[in-house]
Amino acid sequence: MAKKVAGAFKLQLPGGQATMAPPVGPAFGQRGLSGMEFVKQFNAKTQKNAGQIIPAVITFYSDKTFTFELRQPPAAELIKAAAKIPKGSAEANRTKVGKLTQKQVEEIAKVKMVDMNCDSVEAAMAMIVGTANSLGVAIEG
Repeated sequence: MAKKVAGAFKLQLPGGQATMAPPVGPAFGQRGLSGMEFVKQFNAKTQKNAGQIIPAVITFYSDKTFTFELRQPPAAELIKAAAKIPKGSAEANRTKVGKLTQKQVEEIAKVKMVDMNCDSVEAAMAMIVGTANSLGVAIEG
């Protein structure tokens, strides 16, 4: 018989570097779940993406067990990595801090397609361009 789902929550953690410090400890502790078990599994699965922010969707069950699913890094993180900038612009509409080519935008869109609610690469590219604009990253071409 299937387990009864008690709930779900999301966390964004650096790949391969999760610890029991907030937000993991409080999120798991208030639900009575084993945070250390999650930290071990998460770090093992994300070792190859060390340092990159990785979202995880944790589903927990009434018997105090859990499963988790990893997602692609946030679009803003992928854009900052492609543009080689540490952070976005404070005044995105006035000050541009980096540039991306159409090819880079397309690559990011293809990576994020699995997590986005769009049907075509062109629609995903439009979303990535919007995120880039809000970060102060100009798109060439």
